[in-house]
Amino acid sequence: MHTEIIAVGTEILLGQIVNTNTTFVAHRLADMGIDVYYQTVVGDNQQRLIQAIDIASKRNDLVILMGGLGPTKDDLTKQTVARFLGKDLVEDAAAMHKIIGYYAASKKEMTVNNRLQAQYIAGAVPLKNETGFAVGEYYQSEQGCDFLLLPGPPSELKPMFANIAQPLLYKKYHNDHLLFSRVLRFFGIGESILATKIEDLIDNQTNPTIAPYAKTSEVTLRLTASAINEEEAKKILDETEKNICDRVGEYMYGYGDNNTLVEVVVKKLLEANLSITAAESLTAGAFQAALGNVPGVSRIFPGGFVTYANSAKSGLLDIPTDIIQKNGVVSEETAKWMAQNSKKKMKTDIGISFTGVAGPDSLEGKEAGTVWIGLAFKDRPVKAKLYHFARQRSLVRERSVLTGLDWIRREVAK
Repeated sequence: MHTEIIAVGTEILLGQIVNTNTTFVAHRLADMGIDVYYQTVVGDNQQRLIQAIDIASKRNDLVILMGGLGPTKDDLTKQTVARFLGKDLVEDAAAMHKIIGYYAASKKEMTVNNRLQAQYIAGAVPLKNETGFAVGEYYQSEQGCDFLLLPGPPSELKPMFANIAQPLLYKKYHNDHLLFSRVLRFFGIGESILATKIEDLIDNQTNPTIAPYAKTSEVTLRLTASAINEEEAKKILDETEKNICDRVGEYMYGYGDNNTLVEVVVKKLLEANLSITAAESLTAGAFQAALGNVPGVSRIFPGGFVTYANSAKSGLLDIPTDIIQKNGVVSEETAKWMAQNSKKKMKTDIGISFTGVAGPDSLEGKEAGTVWIGLAFKDRPVKAKLYHFARQRSLVRERSVLTGLDWIRREVAK
């Protein structure tokens, strides 16, 4: 099945807004096994939009248009598609009732052009807008190309597509089968290496599909199975997950779209009843701030230290000045002392430390991105590991925090 996404809006062409809608919709379509062959951006000009629709309709089975469904003069999408199809616009009573009710309740004057938001192409299926006014629509052609029209604001487009359009498309193009997805989250392995290790699984995928996505500091794999029921889908997904984990399971830390590494680590610490503290230099409290964002963390996190200056390391953590003078602040020895003494002072099971060079300048002859992380774990020898993160300052600090969290995750699992 060939699909094209057309984003409508001069503001996208001018770079005034980022076109996140196309990314979102393309991602969801891939999960459904619907291939996007083309992506187009067109300004708010009816003639150019007609040309784009004409080209798209000749080379695709489905054309998705996003934006241009509002009440202003530059909102031309539904009128243009209706003109292309030779159809009239009709009014959706429920949408119109919602618009009238809003203006009455807010005691604002409703202008005539607001009625445009309730209109859709005759013969199409109107799609309810849960967070706005402009109705979406799905037009199924008897011969030729089908059309899906979605509003431009992401706050309106995303729920409309996820809750209404996606189930409709799946039912239309996948018969009676249902769609089930599982997201696997990985840290400590790059997208290219991960993809290489499971290359044959990706190349030979049929059901389920395997879609890798690289984020700033991690990689996710979305497995999507088509099945007649959830039980059958679970078997398919379990088998594929096992095949993947047999190769790269050590890097997998969790599941889901929003299940972050810090949430996984805090949950594991709570389950194991392990308390934790931290001594931070280059990360300036970012590790502790990440912990603090997780509800319930106060049960295992009493507090910690931010010791940027050498005097703070000596004064707050009782690190002998000769240790720092002899080895430097960016060193294995300093990292170990920071981790061990923070654990001792806060009487916790775990103490972790971060010291290094965030950049952009070097420090003690060490280049930006040089990081030592120390870990004092209950009943185990204190350790420190050296890392080199070749990125800008903020990402060096972010990567350091995540690497520390992943080290703790691995130690808890031992």
